[in-house]
Amino acid sequence: MSKNIDDKLVKKAHRQVLYTAEQVEELKECLDPDTGPQYFMENFMYIQHPVKGQMLFSPYEYQEELIDVYHQYRYSIAMIGRQLGKTTVAAGYLLWYAMFNNDATILVAAHKMQGAQEIMQRVRYAYESLPDHIRAGVKEYNKQSIVFDNESRIIAQTTTDNTGRGLSLSLVYLDEFAFVEPRMAQELWTSLSPTLSTGGKCIITSTPNTDDDQFSYIWNSANKTFDEFGNEKETGENGFKGYKATWEAHPDRDEEWAEEERAKIGDERFEREHCCEFITFEETLINPIKLKALSGREPIAKTAQVRWYNKVNPDLTYVVTLDPSMGTGGDNAAIQVFELPTFRQVAEWQHNKSPIEDQVRILRQILTEIEDANEYAPEIYWTVESNSLGEAALVVIRDLGEEHFPGSFLTEPNREARGRGKRKGFVTTTKTKLQGCSKLKSLIENNKLEIASKSLASELKHFVARGKSYEARSGQTDDLVMATVVFVRMAMFIASWDDESHESMNTTGDNVFGDTDNDEYDDPMPMGMI
Repeated sequence: MSKNIDDKLVKKAHRQVLYTAEQVEELKECLDPDTGPQYFMENFMYIQHPVKGQMLFSPYEYQEELIDVYHQYRYSIAMIGRQLGKTTVAAGYLLWYAMFNNDATILVAAHKMQGAQEIMQRVRYAYESLPDHIRAGVKEYNKQSIVFDNESRIIAQTTTDNTGRGLSLSLVYLDEFAFVEPRMAQELWTSLSPTLSTGGKCIITSTPNTDDDQFSYIWNSANKTFDEFGNEKETGENGFKGYKATWEAHPDRDEEWAEEERAKIGDERFEREHCCEFITFEETLINPIKLKALSGREPIAKTAQVRWYNKVNPDLTYVVTLDPSMGTGGDNAAIQVFELPTFRQVAEWQHNKSPIEDQVRILRQILTEIEDANEYAPEIYWTVESNSLGEAALVVIRDLGEEHFPGSFLTEPNREARGRGKRKGFVTTTKTKLQGCSKLKSLIENNKLEIASKSLASELKHFVARGKSYEARSGQTDDLVMATVVFVRMAMFIASWDDESHESMNTTGDNVFGDTDNDEYDDPMPMGMI
């Protein structure tokens, strides 16, 4: 509730007060450059306990450490489990900083306005409970901002890509930063960096989400504390001090509490929200626990823009898929190369500014490199995802001459396309996409399919449920994933006549097709068609 500055709970600006000698000493303690925040919060800050009501803040050991990290380091990032009092500590420190530093502009940004207002509510509650000789007078006082008579102010905003723009910031507090939409978080960080580089202070707190967002990047960099000579530094390579507190830090929690909580919310949520593991909050195609283990590795070779992760083995079968794009700077075109029956990723390519003609030529280049890698050429199957833009790719293939593409051009026996005439390549419908996604999920979670690419691993971590299907979360891409889904559909087709592939991708002990209609894959051999 907003309060008028004439309210008795709020000290008027520039009000003259007579201080006792004891009160002067207390003010001096609050102003101490080393211990001021701790002294202020332990002696004068009241909080609303959910059970005990109003009580003087008595920080636990980890909260004392957190206050010290906030105060002693210009940049700090804290990964804190749920219900460990991080918002209380932040509210107290921001209030102290505003009242005991002149002309400071403090920005509080949360991923939702409700979160920002909750922090401001705690700031106001703590302020209203202070004795007059400790608290500063205020000039403005409302839900989203407080202006003190020392010209310091606290402003609360929702996190957007424009948050804080135009403000000369002394301190930025970003709350639950891991849950800000990825593109927005990147844009916000880009816009804030110049302000921070001129002397601003930054505090970031959050429970973790995915290990591929802006919060995780800052966190991981903050924890790289060894220099090139092996000497440990206090802060990470980005200048941030990292701090982590999990459920075990709370003195009132034990294994019995943990077991009860796991039973209530499940292992995945418990690992993320109480053990601070990077497990995405949204419903991803792949199990979040499995996603956490996907990291990828550096390629062993690069030819032009193609990344190679394994050498070509003439005794194996190679499957190559092209998911085309407009090539105008929007979505990426993507090519995936996997081998059978090992289901290992061999190579990939992606680009968003290559025209269709170049995409097809790169596909042919990859096929040629696979064919020429050894004295004996391996078996090769390739295809194009032939929805909309794929038709343009089919025209280019026809003009270049399909006979100039090594391997067999595979066309899916798709019942839905039969009534309109057979279209070459693989046509993606809602049904076939879900079938391919379901099998991809099964292969990865049963350790049948080996992901080598960091880029593909990253896209999988942002490939989430949307309605009755799956797609990249807002601000992310899924072209590498969709090219992989087409590979899986090709592998299911190949498995209908190849026993080794059938056995390798069998994750159910039954058949590789799951809920798909087996008669769609009953052709005895691949069909090369014009």
